[in-house]
Amino acid sequence: MKKITIAIDGFSSTGKSTLAKQLAKHLGYIYVDTGAMYRAVTYYAMQNNYINDKEFNQQALIKDLPKIKLTFHFNPNLGFGEMYLNDINVENEIRTIEVSSFVSKVAEVSQVRAKLVEQQQEMGKNKGIVMDGRDIGTVVFPDAELKIFMTASAETRAQRRYDEMSEKGQLISYQTVLENVQQRDFIDTHREDSPLVKADDAIEIDNSHLSREEQFQVVLDLVNNI
Repeated sequence: MKKITIAIDGFSSTGKSTLAKQLAKHLGYIYVDTGAMYRAVTYYAMQNNYINDKEFNQQALIKDLPKIKLTFHFNPNLGFGEMYLNDINVENEIRTIEVSSFVSKVAEVSQVRAKLVEQQQEMGKNKGIVMDGRDIGTVVFPDAELKIFMTASAETRAQRRYDEMSEKGQLISYQTVLENVQQRDFIDTHREDSPLVKADDAIEIDNSHLSREEQFQVVLDLVNNI
């Protein structure tokens, strides 16, 4: 069976990573969560006081980019690779609402995008990869054999995100999560460098009313057709 490249793009909290993990496990493919890479850079910026509610020192972050080492280490208990920043596991630290509130701003920086896109393209040069993010089908792998664009209403996505964070014990209001989702949507779709757009040849899936199993089967059928 020939290996292909599967690019999954879409809005935040549409379940891109969940779908990508399911597909990678089923197909025996490599899974790459590009959102985790941008979150790790954001976490680095926060730890070094380069970004906060009042200011963002982009030049300081750009200067430090050569110091930022991003790697995925497979965790057999979880079934996917966890994000490591400079050899330290930051998988839990990068999933907070604080990181979520700054990640779209960091992802706007062209130098950050260039560094990560280069790494992502290197990871996928041998195909047999499932990658999710915002610009995978448009920038990272414009020639991917299968491109999926996922969407759902902001309210639906906020509820999913709120439930997920509540299960992890993170105390936060639904309204705060909704505002974060809406803010990220605006920044992601309006940035100058690689804005979030649906590739012309991508297949759009609105999963507002689909279960994870239903969604997986829809996309698996598309893979098998290829």
